[in-house]
Amino acid sequence: MLNFCILFNISYLAKGLALHQSLINTCPNFTLYIFSFDDKVHQVLSGKKLLNVIVVPLADVENQELSKVKTERSTAEYCWTCKPFIVQYIIDKFNADNCTYLDSDTFFYKNPNILIEEMGNASVLISPHNYLPRYNQSAMSGIYCGQLLTFKRTADGLKILAWWKNACLTWCYDRYEDGKMSDQKYLDSWPYMFRGVHVCRNPGAGWAPWNADGHKKEDIENLIFYHFHDLKYLSDSRWYLSGYDTPKFIVEKIYSPYIALLKAISNEFDCPAALGPVSIDSFRMLNVTYRVKDYLRGIITAIENLTDAVFYIKKRRFYRNNFIKSGSPTIVESK
Repeated sequence: MLNFCILFNISYLAKGLALHQSLINTCPNFTLYIFSFDDKVHQVLSGKKLLNVIVVPLADVENQELSKVKTERSTAEYCWTCKPFIVQYIIDKFNADNCTYLDSDTFFYKNPNILIEEMGNASVLISPHNYLPRYNQSAMSGIYCGQLLTFKRTADGLKILAWWKNACLTWCYDRYEDGKMSDQKYLDSWPYMFRGVHVCRNPGAGWAPWNADGHKKEDIENLIFYHFHDLKYLSDSRWYLSGYDTPKFIVEKIYSPYIALLKAISNEFDCPAALGPVSIDSFRMLNVTYRVKDYLRGIITAIENLTDAVFYIKKRRFYRNNFIKSGSPTIVESK
């Protein structure tokens, strides 16, 4: 049995229920725990008989520590802070031997068990952003993405989960500061700090706007899940896909059917707010912010490339790391 958990407010309702539908379509044996981030979600879902779903009010998870930081953080920041806590809640409350946190705007096209099996005997699964070079934000946003995180109820798994809970309680904000960024940048150190961490290497996992332009049409047959990051429904009835280049085949084969499903869910539940509509004026202001960040990222990348070219940094590091020092073990070529 696979256990999944998601956490969302009313503006992500359609996306969260679309994710549930994708699990119904691909995964024969699972339980999805939906943590309602606001009362509206709980009101809409109460009384609904959703297959393999357990709805949990976030209040059931909140403790004194979470309540203390709740007033100090934005809605998004508090949501990120709660992620390790809802995983721990499922493991403890339901005696689950595994739990996978999912971002609500992910969608599966193949059985997620493929990724769980890839873990083998590892205790924690993390997935990389797989940024295209021109979009690489690893330095600030992290090498790994918080879109999918699996924890097993093992000594190593619980140790990492406890560490993450404490880290998120201490600091979890929507800014880069001293090597930290939200709940996500913490993941960068896990493969080096802890035993039992497996990095997902399946090329069908974690397609997203920042790597969409790197995929070919024929690769879509191997797609396991897509992350619809930053997909917005605008007040003028248009959809904003993302701030990245998106190939036509991905728009037609992935985005169009997904958007149709979101609309159908919103209509079924008679809940326009489920699409999270964004005012066009607010969006224009956000778009200016995105462009400024994009320009700054381009300038930083250009400076890094220029510095590397002038001072030969990468090549010097390569030669230094591959130099066999005196006293090193003799290397014998295999025959």
